[in-house]
Amino acid sequence: MAKSMTGFGRGEIKGLGYSFSLEMKSVNHRYLEILVKTPRNFSVFEDRIRKVIQNTIQRGRLEVYINVKETEEKKRMVKLDKELALSYDNSLKELAQVLDSGYKTDIYRLASLPDVMIVEEEEVDIEALWLILEKALNDALENLIQMRKDEGIRLTRDLDKRLEVLQKQFREVGERAPQIVTEYSERLKEKLALLLNDSTIDENRLAMEVMLFADRASIDEELVRLESHLEQFEQTLLSSSPIGRKLDFLVQELNREINTIGSKANDLVISRIVVEGKSELEKIREQIQNIE
Repeated sequence: MAKSMTGFGRGEIKGLGYSFSLEMKSVNHRYLEILVKTPRNFSVFEDRIRKVIQNTIQRGRLEVYINVKETEEKKRMVKLDKELALSYDNSLKELAQVLDSGYKTDIYRLASLPDVMIVEEEEVDIEALWLILEKALNDALENLIQMRKDEGIRLTRDLDKRLEVLQKQFREVGERAPQIVTEYSERLKEKLALLLNDSTIDENRLAMEVMLFADRASIDEELVRLESHLEQFEQTLLSSSPIGRKLDFLVQELNREINTIGSKANDLVISRIVVEGKSELEKIREQIQNIE
């Protein structure tokens, strides 16, 4: 069954002192494009997120938004760089001597100098954190895929109806085609009769002219190919694999055959049906732009 490229999914989970809220939305795109927006300290997971999505989705532009909140106070420790503090102190003493200025060690000023005192947070187990985030990601992905499937069902129903319209239109063309030659023959006879007055019409020459016209106006091959493309289109819609590109190709082929029929038929009735058929085919083309 066809799947749409439009969808939305959401996943939420708590664990290891964090609350994860993950939203994912997708729209149509020629290829697969994934944009991940996450807090800077969680950017380490971006590649993993992309790989999970790539294993499931083949086409579409996906945007993934991750919001992270701390649910527990993290343990923090202050680390003192003693050697750096002593080095600062000795350097300041030396500077005071050079400037012939008095110097008294000020521990508060030393503590404020770069990297003397560093606040360190409790180290987090990245792999354990990923297992939690992955659960939220899979929940969002599952919701998004289900929405794409539901939308795909609606698209398939609409496409089936439009295919039925096209098939009906070109069955009418097939029924109309033989009459074109008959009507041409009758019109040609009438014109020759007016031109020749009472002179005898050369039946052999007339038959030859009608035969040439019939050959030029024949659309049998185009109708056969058109029917074949429509059948392939129907069968492709039943496939569970990504079908958007194949449907796009079939629409191009259908358009080619319809244009050829319109140019060869040389008939007002068929020309009208061709215009209607192209209008219906354009609606189909617009719909399949959103199929994966």
